[in-house]
Amino acid sequence: MQSPILLTVTLITASVLGLIYMVLMLRVVRLRLGKRVSMGDGGNAELQARIRAHGNFAEYVPLLLVLMALLELGGVDRAWLAVSGVVLVLVRVAHAVGMHRPAPNAFRFVGAVGTFVLMIVFCGYGLWLGFAA
Repeated sequence: MQSPILLTVTLITASVLGLIYMVLMLRVVRLRLGKRVSMGDGGNAELQARIRAHGNFAEYVPLLLVLMALLELGGVDRAWLAVSGVVLVLVRVAHAVGMHRPAPNAFRFVGAVGTFVLMIVFCGYGLWLGFAA
């Protein structure tokens, strides 16, 4: 007998973000192979940008997903959470697209600010739920 999935919205969001993470990883690997750079960025600006896009994703997305899962377990409105998940996916894609463009650029700005806003909202909502319990 299968157990029901309790965190459907978080699962779907995490799965989409996992696929994006793999794309970012493969972009780094492909350029490393092409430039024959096994460690670091080899002084290549494009490789450095790809490494940072991948690393920045790895730095922010896990905590946002943990907060999202806890909010879902806490009973927040699933429609609101689903919209938040879509926004999270969009801002992380925007950030990754903007990483290789010269600064300033709208993609990176929207990605960074959107990530920051979601972090504040998720943390604030989590604190509210936690103290209200």
